Amino acid sequence: MEATAADRRFAEEYRLAREIPRDGLTAWRAAVAAEVALVPGATVVDVGAGTGGFASAFADWFGVRVLAVEPAAAMRALIPRTADIEALDGRAEALPVPDRCADAAWLGSVVHHIDDLPAAARELRRVLKPGAPVLVRNSFPGRCARDLRVRFFPGAERIVDRYPSVEETCAAFATAGFSRVALHAVPQESAPNLAAFADRIRRETDAKLRGIDDEEFERGLGRLRQAAAAEPDRPAVSWMDLLVLA
Repeated sequence: MEATAADRRFAEEYRLAREIPRDGLTAWRAAVAAEVALVPGATVVDVGAGTGGFASAFADWFGVRVLAVEPAAAMRALIPRTADIEALDGRAEALPVPDRCADAAWLGSVVHHIDDLPAAARELRRVLKPGAPVLVRNSFPGRCARDLRVRFFPGAERIVDRYPSVEETCAAFATAGFSRVALHAVPQESAPNLAAFADRIRRETDAKLRGIDDEEFERGLGRLRQAAAAEPDRPAVSWMDLLVLA
């Protein structure tokens, strides 16, 4: 289905608000490298690739080929087209890629958007080479206190509490023969300072913030602006989890 003008505006706002600058992802590069040896010529399937921020990062960091699977046409249109990145229309439960083609799978902030996690796990088992890992970057219930959005907008924790937990995610993937290998909290610098982070917030593009009411949002934005004024040079560092399954 062709993207509407509203879809295209949403995708542009999403990219502005949610893509983390490359130099803010240094710890993610190290965390991934510690879990899987990605060499030039390897293939990574990026499930729910969004506007392609991590697809580009993986291609640049490791010289790998990235199959960036994204169901939303407007988001998919913003994924960079390079010799190393192929943007594909698809979803986690029906990946448009061949059997045993991938050396790793990346699920970045997407687990809570997947309707049928066991079906997605079966698809990933199909497309991954034997022993290849699934790398899940996500917020999980009970583990999100160091997310800046939760810190300044406490109501966002209620939203995360509705996401699949680590245990639920592992159980869903266990139905396809995956086991938990590792779980790490990883920092990321979303902006050089809190004021810039506040400027980048687009409530409509953020599932954690869309779920709180107007009063909670305005109070949280006020707390964030106050903290930015008090500590103008403080980087906007959040933490998310990396769950590794193989």
